[in-house]
Formats: sequence, C-alpha cells, structure tokens
Amino acid sequence: MNNWKIYTLAALALLALACQPQNHEPQTQTEWIERADGFQDRYALEQLVVLSRHNIRSPMVSKKSVLTRLTNSDYQWYPWEGAPSTLTPRGERLEKKMGAFFREWLEKKDFLSHYSADNQAFRFYSNAKQRCIKTSQSFSGALLPGKNPQIETHVPFDTMDPVFTPQITKLSDDFINRARQEVQDWYGDFDESLSDEYALLEDVIDITASPAYPDTASFSQFPSSISYTLNAEPAMAGGLKMACSLSDALTLQYYEEPDEKKAAFGHSLSFDEWTSIASIKEMYEMVLFCVPSVAVNVAHPLLQVILEETQNEERLFTLLCGHDSNIASVMTALQAELPELPASVDQITPIGGKLIFESFLGKDKVRYADILLVYASAEQLRQESDLSYSRPPMAVKVKLKGLQENADGLYSLSDVQQRLLKAIRAYDSL
Repeated sequence: MNNWKIYTLAALALLALACQPQNHEPQTQTEWIERADGFQDRYALEQLVVLSRHNIRSPMVSKKSVLTRLTNSDYQWYPWEGAPSTLTPRGERLEKKMGAFFREWLEKKDFLSHYSADNQAFRFYSNAKQRCIKTSQSFSGALLPGKNPQIETHVPFDTMDPVFTPQITKLSDDFINRARQEVQDWYGDFDESLSDEYALLEDVIDITASPAYPDTASFSQFPSSISYTLNAEPAMAGGLKMACSLSDALTLQYYEEPDEKKAAFGHSLSFDEWTSIASIKEMYEMVLFCVPSVAVNVAHPLLQVILEETQNEERLFTLLCGHDSNIASVMTALQAELPELPASVDQITPIGGKLIFESFLGKDKVRYADILLVYASAEQLRQESDLSYSRPPMAVKVKLKGLQENADGLYSLSDVQQRLLKAIRAYDSL
C-alpha cells in the first residue's frame, strides 16, 4: 500500500469524531490553543509570519467546460457569481471572520497598538490574482478596521507573481528523472490508488448520463502523465486532471450550497464521502508539487521570503497570501509531517488555511518557534460561523521531521530558520 493510501485511511479513521462541530474554550485569557500549564508566563509572542491560502473561490473552469460535459445533463451546478477562479462573496465574508479572530488574538498580545502605515511592523503581501488580493483585503480590513492597510503586490492585477507561482525554474534531464522517480516512490500508481474515489465521483456526477458518455465512461480509462517545463508549473494530462476539475467544483459546491443533498446532486453523502471526493484534487496537488525535488524547486522564492520575514526584527506580523500549492510545497520542502486535520474535508491545504510561523522570546532569553496550520472547519465554512476565542478556528501543530522540541513543544527559532535555509540551499543542488 502506498504512502498516500496509508495517510488517507489514517485520516479517515479520525473523522467520525471530526464530523461534530467543535467548541474549544481557551485555556487562559491570553491563549486560545492548548498549551502547557504556565506557558504564557514562560514565553512572549514576538512575531507571526502567516502563509495563507485564499478563501472560497469559484471553480477554475467554467460550467460550460468539463463540468457539464462529464455531468448528467439534467444536473445544475451552483450559480457561482463572477468569473472562474475568483473569490466569491462567501469567501470574502469568511475571510473577514478569520481576520476578526486574528484581531482578538493580536489585541490580547498587544500587537495592534504597534500598527502604523509609516513603520514596518505589519506587512501584507499578496499574489496579484483577484482571489488573493480580495482575501488579503478582507482579512486585513477586519484585522485593522478603519486603517486601510496597503496590500503589497509586485505584478499587474490578476497575473501571477513569480514568488507565488509554483513553477520550475531549474530544469535538467537529471531533475526530470529524479522527480518522476520520486512520484513513483511516494505515490506509486496514483490512478489505481484512487479507483474507489473515482468510482464515487463518477456516481455522484452520474457520468453515464453525461454528454461525454460513452467515450468517457471512467476517469481510469485515461492514464495520467506528468511533464516538467522550464518556467512553467508542473503539468498533468489524463484522468486525474479531469477528475480534479470535478472534485474541486463539487467540493466548492458543498461549501456554497446550503442544502447538502442538493450540493451532491441528490445523493446523501457522508462526511467521509465528501472527504474522499476532496482527496482527488488533493492527490493532484500532491503529485504535481509535493515530492522533494519539485517542492524545493517551485517553493524556492517563497521560502526565501519566509526566512527573511522571520529574520526581520522590525516585523510583528506578516501575511503572505497565495495558493494551496504554495502551502503544500513549502511544507514538503521543509520536511513537515502532514498533520491530521479534524473536521475538514480538505485534508492537506484547507480553504482559507494559514500556515503560521510563531516566534517567541523565552524567559531564558532564547528565541523559540512553533508552526501551526489554522483553518475553519467544514461546518464553520458552510455555516459562516463567527470566529472568536470561545469559538476559534481549528488549529493543528505542524512538526518538522528531525527537529527536537523542548518540554513545551517548541523548536529553537534558529533550528527552524536553519531548516528554511537548508531547503533554500537544496535548490542550488538540483
């Protein structure tokens, strides 16, 4: 059994508990996640560097594309507003709720009193795609109401900033062979491993009643292939790419459509089944961006920015807003263990999720670090729940393989910075 299948089964085993809405009471007035007794007396939070995925968008493809060709002709997709791949009104509202939660958090840490448009304490740097800029605006506006903080972009509107573009910038025959071998070692025959998930998706969209049938009766009939081109994102052709578009759109429909049965075109799906459908698009992401050689290649410029931010002693808070591929490739490049994500149908990079690098100053005058993945649960996304210390978003610890934690579960900040530097230098040896 390949690594992905083992991981998926382990994740699903926890979801019976995860399905339930979760209320987490803060341990103390100044902490909202579980910490050791006396933690807040031993450590002072000094900095947050946040790598965020944009919030809910419309599907990447139009409804008149693969979505209608492979779906029962009588089925109607959710009427998303705006152009394909743009942040939806729900996405804007949800990101404001996350920003309001961060406002409560940072007010308790006395960060917000240091904000000024004239200093370097806060930075909001976004990819220039509409969905990323809108996410950054919604978050920062709720974090700093009335301040209208500047959203930094470096390229024309709705184009891809190279820092956030998961593209191959160093290419050789050796790299291609190594990357393909890593895909084989990590994921094996990923089309075969997804056979059950493909079958579920095909049943939900009723592919046998679609305009493409019988020429397209199953995703499995089109073997997937991966290609690597200089200054372009890794590309895929075949069944998984087709299935990814349907998996992505169906998962987004689950978040947007209040009637869960209607979201599944009349099927009654369990939480585990929704998770299985979402796992198709996540396998696509992992195969393309999340093997070691590819990850250090595509994440290279973003890793440099993250390291620079953690070293910037003037900075209190940084928001870097990009995409799921950014979070996934950064985690892979840093040799992070994939954490289980309770209450989420997305088990790798949740919608609106935030990879957070926390820096603390200990009473021993040593600087420490923790890494969290913070995200709204599926229920919080669907219900548009307010987020606060009494009803916080989900948070899981991200562990880096081979790094030693102290008794309070923290890494040395210098160790985390060295891991970032190691991943940056790995690019030179590609």
